[in-house]
Amino acid sequence: MTVESVKPESQIYAGSELREPPVAGGRVPLLGHGWKLVRDPLAFMAALRAHGDVVRLRLGPKTVYAVTAPHLTGALALSPDFKIDGPLWESLEGLLGKEGVATANGPRHRRQRRTIQPAFRLDAIPAYGPIMEEEAHALTVRWRPGETIDCTSESFRVAVRIAARCLLRGDFMDERAERLCIALATVFRGMYRRMVIPAGPLYRLPLPSNLKFNRALADLHLLVDEIVAERRASGQKPDDLLTALLEAKDDNGEPIGEQEIHDQVVAILTPGSETIASTVMWLLQLLAEHPEHADRVAAEVESVTGGRPVAFADVRALRHTNNVVVEAMRLRPAVWILTRRAVADTELGGYRIPAGADIVYSPYAIQRDPKSYRDNLRFDPDRWLPERAQEVPKYAMSPFSVGNRKCPSDHFSMAQLTLITAAVASKYRFEQVSGSRDGTRVGITLRPHNLLLKPVPR
Repeated sequence: MTVESVKPESQIYAGSELREPPVAGGRVPLLGHGWKLVRDPLAFMAALRAHGDVVRLRLGPKTVYAVTAPHLTGALALSPDFKIDGPLWESLEGLLGKEGVATANGPRHRRQRRTIQPAFRLDAIPAYGPIMEEEAHALTVRWRPGETIDCTSESFRVAVRIAARCLLRGDFMDERAERLCIALATVFRGMYRRMVIPAGPLYRLPLPSNLKFNRALADLHLLVDEIVAERRASGQKPDDLLTALLEAKDDNGEPIGEQEIHDQVVAILTPGSETIASTVMWLLQLLAEHPEHADRVAAEVESVTGGRPVAFADVRALRHTNNVVVEAMRLRPAVWILTRRAVADTELGGYRIPAGADIVYSPYAIQRDPKSYRDNLRFDPDRWLPERAQEVPKYAMSPFSVGNRKCPSDHFSMAQLTLITAAVASKYRFEQVSGSRDGTRVGITLRPHNLLLKPVPR
């Protein structure tokens, strides 16, 4: 089973009379529902399904429309009536800028997709195989039996190194990976607060939390400037994504601007590294929590490789390992909340959506919905076997999104996640140690609070 096996299909409501969506309960003065989104956002978003397929929320002074039904999230992603925008993307602009592929819309987005897409074509991925193999096995070599693994730093290190070595071809590995790990944790936490409580002037005050956020954000942008400057100074033009950006042309045939180059590199390094690292953390946590599936992964790797180190060429044959990755992304999605904005008066599921309205939906809630999944909270990789995967409703599992906003690196991401899982599970079992906190830390992405594991050799 691959993620792509759950095919999307548009199911836009065709009712004759539009209605106003119901308003969720539990508002408080000034903050509206933002208070609940700060206190327990995952439970709050999951509970909205009981109120309807579309529900109105208040975030500060704004009315936001929450979509809770899988078929409507698919319609939302595919409809030209909605664009990438809203509270999430506004909060991310300080990191991603306004000129990168993640936040752009319309012709600029289409041109940028054409620039970066060749690096992620299915036939381009095998060229990255040796780097993925090297970095996956480096994890297992670096770890010492019985010593404690800080899964946050280790997961970021492997994610950043693979992205940098495959797509940017630089010599800026360990030290910058550490800087990125530290800075991203601060930045994404601060951006989440700014999304759910839009109190703009307060975030400009010289408070310790604001100063820490600003320092982390500045270091991220400095890191990107260093990467671009080093490549320009080297005069080298390897066949990678950074070279493609430096040689890209705009719609008038002129070189794209420095700001767009900067924003594109930010988009390569930061959201991708954050989501892959978070997923690796959850995979390690689930391997420790479910040793029976870790053992099945190890046995599968042994049957495919005959005892040699697992290689990129083995990935397609590692079906159970792939299903473990997919099920981890279902239960523990790195990206748990997404937003869109209506570009005109429109409808969704028979509900009236006014022009300019912000739309929010939660992949976390969608992918754990008991209406879509039997034993919805159970970690069950076998639900992705071909004979069972057909039970999953369309749009109920779209971790890389659909339509023209589908993540271009989906195959790249699945390959490295499957290879990393196979490499670590075939060499070690894992046990949590004292001080480990594997509860969910909520920011723009989800990750364990502070996952500490002990590797036990097989």
